[in-house]
Amino acid sequence: MPLPIQRNTIALTGVCLASLLFGLEISSVPVILPKLESVLAADFRDLQWIMNAYTIACTTVLMATGTLADRFGRKSVMVITTIAFGLASLLCGLSTSAPLLIAARFLQGLAGGAMLTCSVAVLSHQFQDGRERGKAFVAWSVVAGIGLGFGPAIGGLIVALSNWQWVFLIHVPLAILALAFIGAGVTQSRDHNAQTLDWAGMLTLSAAVFGFSYLITQGTDLGASARIGVIAASVAAFIAFLVAERVNAYPMFDFSVFRIRQFSGAIMGAIGMNFSYWPFIIYLPIYYSGVLGYDSTTTGLLLLVYTLPFMVMPPIAERIRARYQARIAIPLGLLTLGIGFIAMWIGSGLEGATWLTMLPGTLIAGIGIGLTNSPTTNTTTGAVSPDRAGMASGIDISARLITLAINIAVLGLLLTQGIVSYLRTTLGAAMEPNEVRALAERIATGNLNDLTQVSPELATLDPSGAIVHAALVNGFSWVMLYCGLGVLALSVIGFVIFGPKRVAPQERGLAAAE
Repeated sequence: MPLPIQRNTIALTGVCLASLLFGLEISSVPVILPKLESVLAADFRDLQWIMNAYTIACTTVLMATGTLADRFGRKSVMVITTIAFGLASLLCGLSTSAPLLIAARFLQGLAGGAMLTCSVAVLSHQFQDGRERGKAFVAWSVVAGIGLGFGPAIGGLIVALSNWQWVFLIHVPLAILALAFIGAGVTQSRDHNAQTLDWAGMLTLSAAVFGFSYLITQGTDLGASARIGVIAASVAAFIAFLVAERVNAYPMFDFSVFRIRQFSGAIMGAIGMNFSYWPFIIYLPIYYSGVLGYDSTTTGLLLLVYTLPFMVMPPIAERIRARYQARIAIPLGLLTLGIGFIAMWIGSGLEGATWLTMLPGTLIAGIGIGLTNSPTTNTTTGAVSPDRAGMASGIDISARLITLAINIAVLGLLLTQGIVSYLRTTLGAAMEPNEVRALAERIATGNLNDLTQVSPELATLDPSGAIVHAALVNGFSWVMLYCGLGVLALSVIGFVIFGPKRVAPQERGLAAAE
């Protein structure tokens, strides 16, 4: 075997291990949230922030990482970020309270977002040939699918056999293994024309994302003036971001790439996946445990049905992209994903719903995400020249994680509001509004035991627990319908953005210039 091929194989192994780390971190943690609710005395909003601190932190470093990697070397920056991810995972495993875990998760998100950005940029430069790059991205997607697919089962198994800390600590030896392959195989590369960091863009975008997420998550506890203040500050931060990117000679978001239809259409795929599938995986364990009554191990195994198609579909997705182009492959994936959520919504509403009634929807949704992910990543990075891969991958991952961060909060709000709506309709004026909301937030964690501590009247109003159970079912009905209808709409929007099969001459010229 020629040496360059050997080195590329070693490099691909290291990058895939990094994607495995990132995938495990996303899908294994939701399974242990009910456990964290009890051992760390975490409430529903703490659980949201344990997940959202990670995603919001990711968004703050994505574009900075792309610029730093282009300027100082993609291999060097990936080594540093992988080490940081291992150390942050160690801190998560050593946390003794919800606030400490949230802080450690924020650090882990900083490292994870940077590591993922480097992974995409390294692959784009390590594999210059388009055909070989496509194969590399398929392998990358499959390994990420292994992490995402088996993460829930691994998380549930760890909790059953050991303790929740090992869900985080397991990343430490994996990070060390990834470092060995990255050091041996990845070729150092940089963009000698890379410019200074866009601090104004980074800070304003991060402030806007955090503000909107905070508003959605904490807004009900804020007074009217405080709520208006957060809205105004978030909108102002976003406008400041747009202005900063227009006036900066070297912006981190080069909006000119959005004039390339292939790039913009693929970004809709990135948004669609994280509008529905990935935020929902955070709440699906609550459905299996709280609504259907399964333990953490069973829940983890059931989540395999939701995630395993993501692992096996990338080769098929790339064949569809190669034959019918991304303009068909990506909207088709989103369409399939939306159909899956509608099927879950129907299955969860059936009398005597079980995992079997959810099975068709979870399988279809998993197939949809598998059809969408690899074509999206390959199209966004392939739509621009290789020397701009860091910027393109940064925009791609930013779109994913910003959408994910906001929709983790949105789905939590919808879940709670669906529960509140059912309780108010069923109980009428028997409980005070503040008491109903506090009860709804407790129900939303999936822990339906000892709810009388929140509402002593509940033992009289709902002695069998039927109302509480039905309220949680109603909340999830709202969430599934939102995900399904939203991603179907994004499928149509993406198809329109891609446009006709034949690319206009002026757009071909722009793509070549890029």
